[in-house]
Amino acid sequence: MTKVITYGTFDLLHYGHVRLLERAKALGDHLIVGVTSDDYDLSRGKINVRQSLTERMEAVRATGLADEIIVEEYAGQKIDDIRRLGVDIFTVGSDWTGQFDYLKEYCRVVYLDRTEGVSSSQLRGDRPLRLGFAGEVPFINKVYRESLLVNGLQAAAFWAEDDAALAPEVRALTRCASYEDLLEQVDAVYVTTAPGRHVPQIREALSRGRHVLCEAPIAIDPDEVAELYALARAKGCALETALRTAYSMAYARLLLLVKTGIIGRVVSVDATCTTIRTVDSSDKGKLERAWNTIYDWGPTALLPAFQLLGTDYRERRILSRIVEEGTLYDDFSRIELTYDGAVATATVGKGVKSESDLVIAGTKGCVYVPAPWWKTDYFEVRFEDPAENKRFFYQLEGEGIRYNLVSFARSAQERKGAPHVDEDICAATSRVLKAYADGDVVRLAL
Repeated sequence: MTKVITYGTFDLLHYGHVRLLERAKALGDHLIVGVTSDDYDLSRGKINVRQSLTERMEAVRATGLADEIIVEEYAGQKIDDIRRLGVDIFTVGSDWTGQFDYLKEYCRVVYLDRTEGVSSSQLRGDRPLRLGFAGEVPFINKVYRESLLVNGLQAAAFWAEDDAALAPEVRALTRCASYEDLLEQVDAVYVTTAPGRHVPQIREALSRGRHVLCEAPIAIDPDEVAELYALARAKGCALETALRTAYSMAYARLLLLVKTGIIGRVVSVDATCTTIRTVDSSDKGKLERAWNTIYDWGPTALLPAFQLLGTDYRERRILSRIVEEGTLYDDFSRIELTYDGAVATATVGKGVKSESDLVIAGTKGCVYVPAPWWKTDYFEVRFEDPAENKRFFYQLEGEGIRYNLVSFARSAQERKGAPHVDEDICAATSRVLKAYADGDVVRLAL
């Protein structure tokens, strides 16, 4: 018996899919169809899948062509499936020609011509979302590269007052003379300028009907956070904060696990984010323009506290080392929050190094996430008896950037969405940062 295997998303199954399955079936005696899981589609940047895994599997089953249906859940599974199932022929559409030649070591590989004139994208009426980049920080280069892997996004243009840190491929995009010019060229904009410029730039983009993905913090003042979200709703635009940690698979699973009560009641959340990255403190002008530590790392370090303990804390204390009088630039800060029956700390530093881990303590056990916890693919649940400890591993694609872009693009295309960092958390973060900006700080001696 000759076994044949093929894979696909099979979203909105159409005549082209059926013809491909018919031709695959004709290659042998037993056809195995691998349908990609929702999580695997997200990791590959597919933002526009309309049907659930169950619906897509049922559609394939209804054709009567598949002798066996399996779920594709991870990269590299094709080799495992071919070996495990004793597959003789792997087949896929000709638009993948050459990309699966590595499987020839394990079975025969056949590329089938696609049916012209029909596709799931056409049925959905998809049009690429033109994305622009505003800012000059090197991190734009990573976001640009990840955007190329997200189905439905098209990197289109950029604006930067100084593009020295931008990669050649970013500078090869359409260069805009001003931020306003950039907004004319795109459907959505990724904003990574200095925090003090976020509010007017987001307001301008939303007023023109442009979707906005902005590096946290969106605003320092909670009233401005409310204003911007209200404007986004009025304009039917997506507004999301680029807190990639919230979109990583391991972190999302960690939150769900803790909320099941596996470690009992959460009593403390301690997050640390530090890096050896400094600004010349002798240049006051640079300090005033730079991202200070609490604005840069604060939103990330506060995220697990707000998501696990809520935003309604009773007391707050901020301790900071401010490196130059008359500026807001700190190289180290610790934020302490007191809740009813629980506490949280967010420790951040630039130029001050600590173990950048996350510890969530509960009445039955704890969760430990090793450094750098904000882009983890692994965490442990620990108990009094080490024999009961559990380890969890989840693949992290593109430091979480890709998942953040997928969520944003989906929200923009559907004119709605459920971002992993909601308005309430953005507002709570801004309250802390405004307290710092207003001088409600215990200053540590240098």
